[in-house]
Amino acid sequence: MQNQTSPLILTFGAADPIGAIGVHADLATFSALHCQGFGVTTALLIGDSAGVEDQQHVDPDWVADQARVVLEDVQVAAFKIGALDNMEHISAIAEVVSDYPDASLVLDPFGSRLPELPEGEDMDEMLTVLRQLLVPQATLLMLSQVELGRLAETWRDLGNGETTADDAQHLIDLGCEYVLVTGTPAGKGPSDASLRANTLYGAGGVVRHDRWQHLPGSFLGAGGTLSGAIAAFMALGAETPQAVDLAQQYTFGTLAHAQRHGMGKLVPNRFFKLHNPH
Repeated sequence: MQNQTSPLILTFGAADPIGAIGVHADLATFSALHCQGFGVTTALLIGDSAGVEDQQHVDPDWVADQARVVLEDVQVAAFKIGALDNMEHISAIAEVVSDYPDASLVLDPFGSRLPELPEGEDMDEMLTVLRQLLVPQATLLMLSQVELGRLAETWRDLGNGETTADDAQHLIDLGCEYVLVTGTPAGKGPSDASLRANTLYGAGGVVRHDRWQHLPGSFLGAGGTLSGAIAAFMALGAETPQAVDLAQQYTFGTLAHAQRHGMGKLVPNRFFKLHNPH
């Protein structure tokens, strides 16, 4: 018998039956990268590799209690917060993680796989709560260029000349240490058409801009794999820019070896190194 030696990570997310997103996907990513993961379930999904038909939210008190009980028992090195579409969940999670400021926090709050907002939920209000309560606590906020623009609508009028860098800086000014924007322009030349880029912003502006070869196919869970891998490398001790670099390399490998489980989209193969050691 021996005590746990690998870093511990607590993730918040939905329970996806096929494990493409949410807590099951994160736990697989953490395990593949030699970390131990614990999962707090925020919603139960009904769906397959083609899409989600419905979801059932977990009571916010249950979300908080799941986390509190685990955190009273173990010391985590990092948090990962996945897709959020419930204001009460945002408030509950923000209150929990605020008690552990020394743990890295990767916030990846947008999820295209989740159904539309439930009736009565206001998107602007929810994004405002997210910006006020969770963004300032994040070590790294990850979102696409489109999602960043949507979030920016909650504090400014669009069309006034603000750039992606301006929007990222606003979030950093709120307290977020880094903003990783996915889907940024790779370049304007003909040879850049097959490339995709991600840009990491810090307090001084662009920290790194990584271009990647676009892989053919429609993938389910690529973004969550990237943010989960960033959390894992942070937990292992990497500084944020290095964690982003390593996580992008790992994610590219999971997509290059992605698997089609059914009739829907390709799912990242998070254990591709185990299956293809060379």
